[in-house]
Amino acid sequence: MRKKQAPHLSTEDGYSTRPQAPSHAKSHKKSKGSTYSAPRPNSKRTGFSADSPKSYVVEESGELLAYLLTHLSKSRNAIKSMLARGQILVNGKAVTAYNYALKPGMTISIISEKKEEAPPLLGLAILYEDEDIIVVHKDSGLLSVASDKEQEVTAYRQLMTHVRVEHPSNRIFIVHRLDRDTSGVMLFAKREEIQKALQDTWRDTVEERTYIALVEGKVKQSQGTITSYLKESKTLKMYSSPYPNNGQKAITHFKTLEAESEYSLLEVQLETGRKNQIRVHMEEMGHPVAGDKKYGARSRGIGRLGLHAKVLAFTHPRTGELMRFESPVPKGFLRPFQKNQPK
Repeated sequence: MRKKQAPHLSTEDGYSTRPQAPSHAKSHKKSKGSTYSAPRPNSKRTGFSADSPKSYVVEESGELLAYLLTHLSKSRNAIKSMLARGQILVNGKAVTAYNYALKPGMTISIISEKKEEAPPLLGLAILYEDEDIIVVHKDSGLLSVASDKEQEVTAYRQLMTHVRVEHPSNRIFIVHRLDRDTSGVMLFAKREEIQKALQDTWRDTVEERTYIALVEGKVKQSQGTITSYLKESKTLKMYSSPYPNNGQKAITHFKTLEAESEYSLLEVQLETGRKNQIRVHMEEMGHPVAGDKKYGARSRGIGRLGLHAKVLAFTHPRTGELMRFESPVPKGFLRPFQKNQPK
């Protein structure tokens, strides 16, 4: 069943308030295909070495970039990247200016590249990457993005560092968020126009967003739908109301996968995407998300918030390809239902 979502909203994923190289996908699981899952170790960063640089002697006056385009078998963007990284030396000194004036007799040295191990991403694994997007698995406990005043490690900052290895001017852009204590699949854009395309067409672009929720108590319904209107208080807590003039409409569909006296395991799909939507609706139905003290949880839980973004499926904003990414259900979500099973 296809679920739709309005764009530019602060959602369960927490939609952000939105106001390069030749295309070949760098999948960290598969080079191409419709479904991606378990992440692989991260790729290596590119650095450079000063060992045995290749040298040229200038014979005619001119500008540095024009000279390099003539003598190196590289694209303009690749040469600009080399300049930005300090890989071009003129008479032994690094030069970054494209229009640096060359004179006959000057020596230009090219510092070769080498591969260096990248620092590991913390609480984050790349599922897929191409020139437009990065799809990741985020662990529980990692912030998606922080304010400028906060210096905490976030998914956003780590991925910004990751893309700037290729070129210092590269950036990433927030498309949506997951709460700090929610784990699972997230999507980032690598170009601003891709971010805008995703957010402007989010309602039609997203084919599926499926969460797994571990909730308190035994849910008796096999499936159901919760509809209400959500509004945020001054204390940044979301509240649910049955009245249309008292908030933004929120629709949550759920199916019960497992149920016992203390906990139930639900598959949840969002038809809308409001801030903390699942957490508020689970509290409203009398089965708060395990570990969610903010929204009514009372048990000790499993040591984390019982909410996981399992599936994100969407149409690629440039290629039109339908892409589906899946993150396995955390083992801790299943333990409450295994305690009475024979070993």
